[in-house]
Amino acid sequence: MSVFIRQLDTSDPDFNAKLMHVLAFEASEDEAIDRAAAAILADVRTRGDAAVLDCTNRFDRLAAASVAALEIPRAELQAALDGLPPARRAALQQAADRVRAYHERQKKECGSDGFTFVEADGTVLGQKVTPLDKVGIYVPGGKAAYPSSVLMNAIPARVAGVQEIIMVVPTPDGVKNPLVLAAAQIAGVDRVFTIGGAQAVGALAHGTATIPQVDKIVGPGNAYVAAAKRRVFGLVGIDMIAGPSEILVLADGSTDPDWVAMDLFSQAEHDELAQSILVCPDAAYLERVRASVDRLIGDMPRQDVIRTSLTNRGAMVKVRDMDEACDIANLIAAEHLEISATEPNRWADKIRHAGAMFLGRYSSESLGDYCAGPNHVLPTSRTARFSSPLGVYDFQKRSSIIHVSEAGAQSLGKVAAELAYGEGLQAHARSAELRLK
Repeated sequence: MSVFIRQLDTSDPDFNAKLMHVLAFEASEDEAIDRAAAAILADVRTRGDAAVLDCTNRFDRLAAASVAALEIPRAELQAALDGLPPARRAALQQAADRVRAYHERQKKECGSDGFTFVEADGTVLGQKVTPLDKVGIYVPGGKAAYPSSVLMNAIPARVAGVQEIIMVVPTPDGVKNPLVLAAAQIAGVDRVFTIGGAQAVGALAHGTATIPQVDKIVGPGNAYVAAAKRRVFGLVGIDMIAGPSEILVLADGSTDPDWVAMDLFSQAEHDELAQSILVCPDAAYLERVRASVDRLIGDMPRQDVIRTSLTNRGAMVKVRDMDEACDIANLIAAEHLEISATEPNRWADKIRHAGAMFLGRYSSESLGDYCAGPNHVLPTSRTARFSSPLGVYDFQKRSSIIHVSEAGAQSLGKVAAELAYGEGLQAHARSAELRLK
């Protein structure tokens, strides 16, 4: 059975309206979910461990006697790592090494210690960069397990110098994924608790007798997790409110259509709300990719999810040329952007908005998900217009340095006093004036 994917053409007079309809998505604002998350957060804030235990036992179908019993000892993490098949352990280690090497370079390029400079009058100005003390990492554990998410969240935090990394991962029915535990061991996670949902976010944000309060919570989750993260923002930092995964492929028609079809599948298989869009100036090539989709989908174990995703949120867009394709890409601001063309760098120079760019026909998005090195935690739902991938900088903070000399106080004090009087803040003005000779 063929797969329905809507066809768009930029020459159509109502193209923009149709495209925006395809792109339209808002993270769930369902009032019932928001109310449920708020109630759980309030319960955790009030009752601490008892509330976390009640919610975890109920939602994950467990019978734990205490929250302490939900913490996985380091020995179990090491045992999980030691128990992996050799090839899988080697792959996990290689992925971790590449992610760590990339983020070590990122830290160096960002300037790990900050900077200072001295003005002519001796005043010293600058910036000091320091890591966060404690970070909480949420790792999904319901429908699927994501060891790659452990690496991508924990390693840059460790590279940044975070003192303690607390990981939470739900284990419905008590089933633990060895690869997730092994990834935590390789990435240097300090403590792991088998809790999830809004109660895990609440525990990390408020702290309990057993679970430390953190400074920032990162990592994706379901609608309840997203609602809870939104509500605790301000009490703690968060990385982002992530929407469904998405991929945009700009193709010039030179890549094997089977490769492109599978790249579209790679995001569509995440869930029914994921989005896969192909943009190309060659109408015949679009039809070849469509034929590949119909031929290949039967071999996909998650073909029902892929069909729903492509039908409801997918699109194939015919454009006039690759320049217009780049314009469309900047409008969409996709999480993952593949430029599958013979001159990928030429077109990449025209891209302003994308979470990550995969250049050339051999750069499949899946490599970025697992082992290329750059972070796979990326802005979704067009937020690449103003957001960046998760990185070392998300686990650091910056303090301004102001060391005013006696001479500097004479000139700066007069300026500050004048402006303070203008704002009606006399104490501000007098504070500056008292230091004038």
